[in-house]
Amino acid sequence: MSNIVIEGKSKTKFITMNNGLKMPLVGLGSWQSDNPEEIELALEKALEAGYRHFDTATLYKNEDSLGKVFRRWLDQGKVKREELFIVTKLPWNAMRPDLVEKFLKSSLARLQVKYVDLYLTHWPIGLIYTSDDDLIPMKDGKIMYDKTTDIEAVWKAMEAQVDAGLAKSIGISNYNIKQVERIMKMARIPPANQQVEVQTYFQNKALRQVCEKYNISVCAYGPLGSPGRKTYSFTGIEFNIPDLMDDPVVKDIAKKHSKTPGQILLKFLVQQNIAVIPKSTNPERLKMNINIFDFELTQVDMRRLEGLDKGEAGRSFPGFTE
Repeated sequence: MSNIVIEGKSKTKFITMNNGLKMPLVGLGSWQSDNPEEIELALEKALEAGYRHFDTATLYKNEDSLGKVFRRWLDQGKVKREELFIVTKLPWNAMRPDLVEKFLKSSLARLQVKYVDLYLTHWPIGLIYTSDDDLIPMKDGKIMYDKTTDIEAVWKAMEAQVDAGLAKSIGISNYNIKQVERIMKMARIPPANQQVEVQTYFQNKALRQVCEKYNISVCAYGPLGSPGRKTYSFTGIEFNIPDLMDDPVVKDIAKKHSKTPGQILLKFLVQQNIAVIPKSTNPERLKMNINIFDFELTQVDMRRLEGLDKGEAGRSFPGFTE
């Protein structure tokens, strides 16, 4: 599906998406990073470590912090805009055709760039729009889902953002097989990427096969199991947190290669042409997460890790269906 190349000053490798644009295989995730000082420092350290792929979303409420650092690096000539791969997402409460452009322009203003490299619809289901800032509207303690969400109509509005030059690429996130098929039946511009949970205990193989069928690249969130969620509850939804880095097989393979369990988990995915966006604000872990291209897992290693897949039982983020 996607070929891997290495080029430029980045310390990562790339996958070529179906529109010819290159996405760095290792990026920096920023979910749960809404402390301005923390995220700005982490981004500075990530850029210094060689990261060029950065993932955010309106929902994360940190685009303005990222934008300050991007602008500083660009103005100082430390990096060129074309060297950065910036990803953000249409929030749930804006899953309406008439709101897509408005919310993308708001994200661009916060990020202080003229375009994003990839704009994703964050979920295939919308929430009732009450105001721009009410990203997760609640009533009587329950999320206000919009049962009239039309993912095809929203996709047409997403395509218009490419036409307008506001997004180099557009994609989807958390879409199931049925929803991918629906988009592909009507898309003038097919999704360049699907961002979805993929990790060793939940390898999401059936969905990945459908994405491969349509030449849609895959980016994995939670590739390390997202251990930061251990103390995090999202609108009342409790997460199942997999302890991937303490798995005996992962630890054994890490010892064999003189690597950390985290590096093994990431390498397992990128070696299958799956981009990863681990989140960290620790400078040393930032470096370790991107320095995974100086070794290869053997076929035996890969088979052992593939054998850890628990299917749906291993899913740790909730999945929404229509």
